[in-house]
Amino acid sequence: QVQLVQSGGGSVEVGGSLRLSCAVSGYSGSMYYATWFRQTSGDEREAIAGISYPFGFETYVYSVKRRFTISQDKGTKTIYLQMTGLRPEESGIYSCALKPSGEGDWNSETSYPYWGQGTQVTVSS
Repeated sequence: QVQLVQSGGGSVEVGGSLRLSCAVSGYSGSMYYATWFRQTSGDEREAIAGISYPFGFETYVYSVKRRFTISQDKGTKTIYLQMTGLRPEESGIYSCALKPSGEGDWNSETSYPYWGQGTQVTVSS
C-alpha cells in the first residue's frame, strides 16, 4: 500500500520561510515523479514543483522559481519543499502527490494516483 505522509507547514509572516516534507512508503516501482500541489482559497489545485526519482530532474511553475526548492532524500524516499519569500496569496493547502514516471502530465492532478494528506500553510501580512 503506497502511503505519502506529510509534515511541516504552519503559519509564517510575509517573506518568511517554511519547509514541507513528504515521506513515501510502499511504492514498489524503481522510478516515480513526485509533485507538490497547492490549493488556495477556492482555486483549483495547482502543481508548483515536481521532481523525478531517482534522477532528480526538477520542474517549477514560474511563480515559485527562485523562491521554492524541491529536493529529495533518495535513501529515505522523502521529498521536501523549501519555501522562501512567502506571500499572503500563497496561503492554502499544500499536498504532495506521486505518479509512475512517464505517465500523464506532471502538472495535472488527474495524473497522480497517490496523495499525501495535505497541510495548511498560512502567510500573514
